[in-house]
Amino acid sequence: MRLALTEAARAPGTGDVPVGAVVLGPDGEVLGRGHNAREADGDPTAHAEVLALREAARARGDNWRLTGCTLVVTLEPCTMCAGAAVLSRVSRVVYGARDAKAGAAGSVWDALRDRRLNHRPEVINGVLAEECAALLTTFFRAPHAPSPSGPPVDFDGGPSVG
Repeated sequence: MRLALTEAARAPGTGDVPVGAVVLGPDGEVLGRGHNAREADGDPTAHAEVLALREAARARGDNWRLTGCTLVVTLEPCTMCAGAAVLSRVSRVVYGARDAKAGAAGSVWDALRDRRLNHRPEVINGVLAEECAALLTTFFRAPHAPSPSGPPVDFDGGPSVG
């Protein structure tokens, strides 16, 4: 999670929300890294998880299946990122802060454990949750930060879902 936090800290430099992700191979080797880059790239799909999964798949060469790998992310994945994790076949998703507004690993929806899908990775939540949440809270409280639409977002790590 510390590696993901390091990635997350890079995002605000371009005005992006500080979310970071890493993909670890079965042996613990870092195969992919990413931080939110939607603002930097002008790409709505440039979420930390998607970028890390893409890099990990490239590192594996012609095998896009990330079986045996672990996706570690500072914020509970959204629906798109949870779907990408399922489709990539990662064996495990580890996240820090829960996202009561858009989380798809148990907070709003549980796409990662949905029995209708063909793959369900193990989910471990709450890892360094307070530290992950603090990074987000600091970003959104900054005067230059964009204001999230809708009700306030819960990044407190909350109760364990898994």
